Amino acid sequence: MDYSRISFFVLGIFFSVMGGFMICASFMTNSVPSSMVYIQLAMAIMSFCLSYLYPQFRQKDERMKLIRQKGMLASFVALMIYLFVFNIGLQFDFFILTANELIHILTALIISTVFISLVVYSKIY
Repeated sequence: MDYSRISFFVLGIFFSVMGGFMICASFMTNSVPSSMVYIQLAMAIMSFCLSYLYPQFRQKDERMKLIRQKGMLASFVALMIYLFVFNIGLQFDFFILTANELIHILTALIISTVFISLVVYSKIY
């Protein structure tokens, strides 16, 4: 029995429930959800991805090194695209964000992109 895999899955459920509760609470009060919800949902994605990837990450072989390299490259490219889109969007007032909201959104996007790209590349290789 692999308890690390189960613990990551339980953490994913915990973060999902917390994020869902905060979204429901904000809808019930007719307000916009806090930007911290994005990070909680990103942590849920990270936990579920780590639950899937844990048996493969225990192996320290060439395949896992290749998956990590490709995943980091894809995440870097996505980060540059995110920064470009946010820069253009803020410059031309396509959307109005505070610095705190922007940092929370970027953090959530980076966390999600890194771990989803690792899962995708682990399926490919």
